[in-house]
Amino acid sequence: MNLPRVQLTAGDHQIQVYVARTDEERAQGLMFRRDLPADEGMLFMCDERAVQNFWMKDTPLPLSIAFLEEDGTILKIADLEPHDLDGESSEHPVRYILEVNQGWFDQRGIAPGAQLSGPLFLK
Repeated sequence: MNLPRVQLTAGDHQIQVYVARTDEERAQGLMFRRDLPADEGMLFMCDERAVQNFWMKDTPLPLSIAFLEEDGTILKIADLEPHDLDGESSEHPVRYILEVNQGWFDQRGIAPGAQLSGPLFLK
């Protein structure tokens, strides 16, 4: 992937993420990826706050998704299954969405209300 990368931090845990900023980058997402290193993910950066809906068309990896406030606070975490077209909704307007390997948040004790830090979030 030829996307910019940034490091995000959640407590003592760090993750390197690809940043998808354009419509084309967001539409491609992690489609067709068969693996993802343990501490990598993708941060989707939307143009404006809105209720966001994500599904797994053409994505063979099981993922966990987090919908984030502008300051990096996690509003909702959900698991996504490969090729599932039902998807998941943020339920509230957000600009940032983080996808990681399924279970990444649970394995690190990260839950809604936790805050991620990084150069893209408002302070």
